[in-house]
Amino acid sequence: MKRISWRLTVIVAVVLAAVIYVLPTLNPGLWPHKRINLGLDLQGGMHLLFRVDREKAIEAAVERTADEIRDALRQARVRYQRIEAIDGRRIEVRLAGQEAIDGFQAVLDDEFTGLRLLSDQRGDDLRTVTLTLPDKEIEHIEALSVAQALETIRNRIDQFGVSEPDIRRQGDDRILLQLPGVKDQKRAKELIGRTALLEFKLVDEANDLGAALEGNVPPGSEVLYEVTRDPATNRTIKTPYLIKKRPLLTGAYLTDARVQIDSQYNEPYVSIDFDKKGGQIFERVTGENVKKRLAIVLDGNVYSAPVIQERISGGKARITGNFTTEEARDLAIVLRSGALPAPLILEEERSVGPSLGAESIRAGMLSMVVGGVIVLIFMVAYYRKAGVIADLALMVNILLIAAGLAAFQATLTLPGIAGIILTIGMAVDANVLIFERIREELRLGKPPRASVDAGYQRATLTIMDANITTLIAALVLFQFGTGPVKGFAVTLSLGVVASLFTALILTRAIFDQLLAGRKIDRLSI
Repeated sequence: MKRISWRLTVIVAVVLAAVIYVLPTLNPGLWPHKRINLGLDLQGGMHLLFRVDREKAIEAAVERTADEIRDALRQARVRYQRIEAIDGRRIEVRLAGQEAIDGFQAVLDDEFTGLRLLSDQRGDDLRTVTLTLPDKEIEHIEALSVAQALETIRNRIDQFGVSEPDIRRQGDDRILLQLPGVKDQKRAKELIGRTALLEFKLVDEANDLGAALEGNVPPGSEVLYEVTRDPATNRTIKTPYLIKKRPLLTGAYLTDARVQIDSQYNEPYVSIDFDKKGGQIFERVTGENVKKRLAIVLDGNVYSAPVIQERISGGKARITGNFTTEEARDLAIVLRSGALPAPLILEEERSVGPSLGAESIRAGMLSMVVGGVIVLIFMVAYYRKAGVIADLALMVNILLIAAGLAAFQATLTLPGIAGIILTIGMAVDANVLIFERIREELRLGKPPRASVDAGYQRATLTIMDANITTLIAALVLFQFGTGPVKGFAVTLSLGVVASLFTALILTRAIFDQLLAGRKIDRLSI
């Protein structure tokens, strides 16, 4: 009786917990808890394949190295004629005068020993040096750009609010995304694909903007545009600016970005906070450039170019523009998640409509119901009343799988439904082993009670062995599989655990309850 009481307590607790977890899926308004997540193939969504433009990451690294060489030469007071990046891979330095040549060589030997020398042309107190990054450094940049892009995309998707996204690397430079349940697909693509390179640059007010627009752009400057939309006419207005190329501060020092509302104009803007070092740089930059215009540039577009009225301390700034609240929120997300190390190129896009997903659910549920009904009928026909016990265990088994999906917030996919159907057969198989053992004991002339005890005792090891080996295979599929394989492994793993519980604990408790304190001459089995 103590064994019966122990088993019944566990069974009631497990079944009650399963019902609680399944209720939100059956009736969302009845119980405030998370529902079972449906995969891309069941509820629709987006399938995107991006390629990371690793060449741009290398170009950015070469540009940074060229800037570092300029800074080092300025600090060493070495004059140079030209320092520029060529073809995104090489840095060309031109010097005139023996003093400058010697000074450059000293800086090169002291601070840039890792750079590889491609060519060195000398003559008449002139020297032209071509440098490049070492091969190992280039390989490291390529690998790191993809890894950083993957992490940045993951952060953006998490903040966007997509449940159970599938984000993984594919090949050397591609990233695959599956986003179930996404309805605003255009917004999702823009949010994921934005490089989000934030830069603070001075407006070049010493040179003529008109001449620059005609093609006479002065060295060290570039023409960028501020793009605004007139809400009255819905027309796009492009305002040109002549901007100095060298950024004074970048978003690398950003710690937070939030959407706030301007109390004066009642318009949203993005408030940004810098870390300690970034705040110090921002304070120095604004202090040195009072009454000059500082452009806030994001991905090559000017968002605003206000005049610096005074030194700004505290490490805070704001990005204004004709934002909607949604646009400001998306901008804050991409700034918080960090800039992509290289642009993303969309190579493949597929959409799964909700109607197709609903059809997949209907087909999967129909196959599960038909298979389950056939199994239920067979068990009752072949094992009679004992078959009814097995059928009850099977229904509890399916309930436990659904509860497991909801509890662990796993995603149910079409292959996952196939895993549930396979579990139906496996759950019944465990009961078949037990019932056949009980039949053997009855044929030997043992009483029902002893036959049930012997049947469970002899079948338990066989059932444990079969299910544990299946569970190991399912866990390996989950660990190393992707997409559909992982969805199949999830439901198969849950099904194996549920089968062990229903076959060895639930049905045994029912038999013990039926045989306890009763004299039964024969079992209906």
